[in-house]
Amino acid sequence: MSENTVRIPREKTSTFIDRVKEIVPNANLSLCLTCGACSSGCPASGLENMDPRKFLRLAVLGLDEEITEHPWVWMCSMCYRCTHACPMKIDIAALIYEARKLWPREKRPKGILGSCDMALRNDSCSAMGTPQEDFRFVVQDMLEEVRANQPGWEDLQAPIDKQGAHFFLSQNSREPVTEPEEMVPLWKILHIVGADWTYSCTGWGGENYCMFLADDEGWKKITNTTLQTAKNLGCKVYLNTECGHSTFSVWKGAQKHKIDTGLEIAPMVQYYAKWIREGKLKVNSDWNRDLKVKFTVQDPCNQIRKGWGDVLADDLRFVTIACVGEENFIDVYPNKSNNYCCGGGGGYLQSGYREARLQYGRLKHEQIMKTGASYVVTPCHNCHSQIHELGEHYGHGKYRTVHLWTIIALSLGILAENERAYLADDLKEVNLPGY
Repeated sequence: MSENTVRIPREKTSTFIDRVKEIVPNANLSLCLTCGACSSGCPASGLENMDPRKFLRLAVLGLDEEITEHPWVWMCSMCYRCTHACPMKIDIAALIYEARKLWPREKRPKGILGSCDMALRNDSCSAMGTPQEDFRFVVQDMLEEVRANQPGWEDLQAPIDKQGAHFFLSQNSREPVTEPEEMVPLWKILHIVGADWTYSCTGWGGENYCMFLADDEGWKKITNTTLQTAKNLGCKVYLNTECGHSTFSVWKGAQKHKIDTGLEIAPMVQYYAKWIREGKLKVNSDWNRDLKVKFTVQDPCNQIRKGWGDVLADDLRFVTIACVGEENFIDVYPNKSNNYCCGGGGGYLQSGYREARLQYGRLKHEQIMKTGASYVVTPCHNCHSQIHELGEHYGHGKYRTVHLWTIIALSLGILAENERAYLADDLKEVNLPGY
């Protein structure tokens, strides 16, 4: 008999499967048909000799020792594509989330653990540990610079702790810490549409690695801090700056941890589309009529497949096409809720499993290459980082990633020269503001 054969003891007590049945009743583990649909479209299949179907069967058969502290749970991005493909809609991602808890907390990936703990140490909730007053300084300093050096924006606002504002905006830490100029295009967009919005120094950090760590209490604390801050300010809508996991972590966290604040939790892209349809954002694709620069989009798993569905995916395409021209947009296939995960989610970027992450992302890279697009619009920070690395690693720079706010501001003719870090030379001087 092969040494790799898994032997099932006659008497087996499985604490994991029993626990999962209680916590995740919608996992419907006993309904598995072993058809393999989950594994056929999973980019993580084969990594560490594991795939969704095999992992599920090991759990159902009570083979806890085979899955306890198995590294594959950190290579699965919990993107939900397996459940999307499953005829029985088994929630395998929920199983993986619980399996991550089988690891002692201190043994979980140091990058994810460190980001979670950093966010828990201060009320800013920044995974990069940026204190509240540092955030205030960066925002005010950047605002003063724009007002002084960009004619026409002397009245630009970036309010903090504004009582009664309609929108509460959280900010991914990457911008204020490493690239503050990237905050400005969104401020300009909000200014143009006349949005009544505010940041806060408390709960501004728009990332939640405790969710990826499977730390329920940490996830709850960060979500609660953010939402209660918004509620105390009298805001009506929570928005995040184009970050898939951040928006999902708040939306899902409010449900999972029963945090009821009455706030609408919405993705930024939804409002971009709304403002364009209402005529508040008068985007124009004429700048690309002769250039014919080609664009495609990445559907963030946390916002599309796991969150707001194809309605939001359609909004993403509507906004992109309005900015670059329909003839210059090439969609990936498969797409929308059936899209492949890029491999940036689930904490993958912080997990330490870089080789596995790049292998996982090969499907996404091949999707993008087939479009021939020069730019991938990625309204999610983790997607942005992962696809950028895929483009360098596999594509040798043949495509670049870009935030949606950049393309909107470019199409409006308000994107300043120092706000083009993610654009290549072909767009560095296109449609510059006529100061």
